[in-house]
Amino acid sequence: MSRLETTKVTTVTKTKHETRTKAKMKKILSYAGFVGPALFFFILIQIIPFVMGVYYSFTSWNGISSTIEWVGLDNYKKIFTDDEKFFDSFLFTTKFMFAAVAISNIIGFSFALLLNSALKTRNLLRTAFFIPNVIGGLLLGFIWQFIFVRGFAAIGEITGIAFFQQAWLGDANTAFWGIVIVFAWQISGYMMVIYVAALQGVDTSLLEAARIDGANAFTLLTKMIIPLILPAFTICFFLTISMAFKIFDLNLSLTGGGPFNSTQSVAINIYQEAFTNNNYGLGSAKSILFFLVVAIFTTLQVMFTKKREVEA
Repeated sequence: MSRLETTKVTTVTKTKHETRTKAKMKKILSYAGFVGPALFFFILIQIIPFVMGVYYSFTSWNGISSTIEWVGLDNYKKIFTDDEKFFDSFLFTTKFMFAAVAISNIIGFSFALLLNSALKTRNLLRTAFFIPNVIGGLLLGFIWQFIFVRGFAAIGEITGIAFFQQAWLGDANTAFWGIVIVFAWQISGYMMVIYVAALQGVDTSLLEAARIDGANAFTLLTKMIIPLILPAFTICFFLTISMAFKIFDLNLSLTGGGPFNSTQSVAINIYQEAFTNNNYGLGSAKSILFFLVVAIFTTLQVMFTKKREVEA
């Protein structure tokens, strides 16, 4: 091969390499343009505060002073040995989570089954059922506080029905169920949207074939519809578990943790510890433990429901 031909081959190879490099750089810049801002703000808003929270959990910082004293595991030891209120709030939040998750998913799935049928008003009903999820938690809590305190009392005086005459937010048991009712009322519409989307993806020909074979409505629901939409249950359970564990605004506006801290959620306990008692280090330690518990619960739930999806 002559020197001229060798030069031409080298030039062509170099040109191709430059073209591939430019295409690769263009692709990287394109990805960076789309993902970069979201990743930046995620690190800034989520990762950095989380790492700082882990650091502060090993200190006795009060959240105000410029001096930060390292105390090691003392905050965690104090939580497990000298903080009954925190474990009481954990017990309340766990009980609330189980009740709220069950009720909100049953209501949401029932709404979805209703609206998946050929109703003329289904679009209007979808909007009506979803509207409570749009209202802010604090505002919703104050609205329902008025309903429980004034509305129910007025209905109880007129009708004499004992159900409406109870001190709904003044007694520990009724206050618990009051918060569950409001949470389920708010979140059921959101769950309904997910279930409706899943139901619309079910192949109707399979259901028709099962009906021809003699399957009744209950058999269709339990043996075909639910197994086919198990991924939707996985998503809804995950969302409701995390939301119920992290409840703050509804709890704050409805009862404020009362009466006598009997309905105090973990989020309120952490908030009061960090910002009312000025024990930011101890509050950070509580939040880290809270994060671990929620992560464990949601991970086990996803693993269990995913396994059921595969079996189905």
